[in-house]
Amino acid sequence: MKFIVSSTYLLKQLQVLGGVINNSNTLPILDNFLFELDGNKLTVSASDLETTMSSILDVESDSEGSVAIPARLLLDTLKTFPEQPLTFVADENNTVEISSNHGKYALAYADGNEFPKAVALEDPSKTVVSGDILATAISKTIFAAGNDDLRPVMSGVFFQFTSEGLTFVATDAHKLVKYTREDIKANEVAEFIMPKKPLNLLKGILATNEDEVTIEYNDSNAKFTFENSELICRLIDGKYPNYEAVIPKENPNKLVIDRNQFLNSVKRVSIFSNKTTHQIRLKIAGAELNISAEDIDYSNKAEERLTCDYQGDDMQIGFNSRFLTEMLNNLNSDNVQLEMSMPNRAGILTPVDGLDEGEQVTMLVMPVMLNS
Repeated sequence: MKFIVSSTYLLKQLQVLGGVINNSNTLPILDNFLFELDGNKLTVSASDLETTMSSILDVESDSEGSVAIPARLLLDTLKTFPEQPLTFVADENNTVEISSNHGKYALAYADGNEFPKAVALEDPSKTVVSGDILATAISKTIFAAGNDDLRPVMSGVFFQFTSEGLTFVATDAHKLVKYTREDIKANEVAEFIMPKKPLNLLKGILATNEDEVTIEYNDSNAKFTFENSELICRLIDGKYPNYEAVIPKENPNKLVIDRNQFLNSVKRVSIFSNKTTHQIRLKIAGAELNISAEDIDYSNKAEERLTCDYQGDDMQIGFNSRFLTEMLNNLNSDNVQLEMSMPNRAGILTPVDGLDEGEQVTMLVMPVMLNS
């Protein structure tokens, strides 16, 4: 088998696929890219058994065949080439020879048939979403997903499709993010939990892509198809917790404040907080928000005063500053609203402006008990 391809074009595609490959694989064949040639179409795939991604590249060729080429070696080599055509020739003696303008490089390859086949989805349901909208939904939620191996359902993002709209939820029991699009509808109701790894891959690829992404899914797998690529991944098994039940409905105390000012203040004050609890105290009275933190072990403390728009009773509430910072960083509005009911109930953070039509973001952060 023989084909000619541009070095930078190939590298760009392989770097995306390389994100699928684990550093330590149980099967040695998974350290390779699978190259499947059929005339002038070259399909390159990478897999870690849970997630398989493949892209179709245009090359110059009239032959066919399939080989598995060591991924790390190939990527390291391609990174060093300036833009030029490369000729790949797979010989009978199990080596692939790459010829550039200045030299030749031989890599051992494995038989392409040893590479695990991607799962075929039987009888899937289907929804079509714009790429940049999907990327936004992922980046708005994925940071809130947990890392706890004992609760795998919380380590992914929950996709909920209905005829009303699409909802994406992530939580680690300390913080929760719910992102809703009412401008996109699904034909049939569906729910599934997507693992983080394939979502991070999709987020990176689709961030600037306005093309349509077709999402197909059944009980165990989901498949995302866009441009010349497709990604198939196994879904997380299990039932997602009832997130609606933890979102407090009655929140009479409402605070509206400039997001950047609030974020910078929380960041500064949190430097003085206890290094294990990261606790900061919000004290709200009238139009004044007092943010303070104290690390009693080291006699460090800080306090800042901000003006805000507040309706409700005077109150004090404690939060973990890391969660609050992550959430404020993830919003891109000028002003945010923090709704609270009591010091021991979750606070709800929402953007006041900067949302598209039909877009909603609700962030929930659990309080920490204040030692008075």
